Amino acid sequence: MPAERDGADEEAGMLNTLSIEQTWQFDGALGDVAEARQGAAAFLHGLERLQAPRAPDALDDVLLVVTELALNAFTFAPGPFTLQLRAVADSVHVAVTDTNPAVPRPRPFDLEGRGGIGWHLIGALAEQTVTVPGPEGKTVHVFLPW
Repeated sequence: MPAERDGADEEAGMLNTLSIEQTWQFDGALGDVAEARQGAAAFLHGLERLQAPRAPDALDDVLLVVTELALNAFTFAPGPFTLQLRAVADSVHVAVTDTNPAVPRPRPFDLEGRGGIGWHLIGALAEQTVTVPGPEGKTVHVFLPW
């Protein structure tokens, strides 16, 4: 007698190997930061329909990281930047490529509005961050739980 397959197990296995990605190109204008966040929100809402996040704050955490990385690209790397989101198994990989080759470094934050808190937030939320220098800038990779 052939073994029966449980559809739920098969579907769960498929989601564990599911890989979805989307890439956006931006000119580097201030409005691109909001556009990057909106694009990421649409991507994540679509992902939610396929696979619910493990933590209730996962969607907000990814959006915060996207916003911080896009804002850093606008602020510290004048010119175009690229945002790529990739969902693989139970994580979301955020990659931002910009024109500044300098590796992001934590700096003292100023609670009076002069910044410095973004990289600390990213570090607190991420499972891993990796910066890869390139010939015309760098790519910052952030891996977050989903």
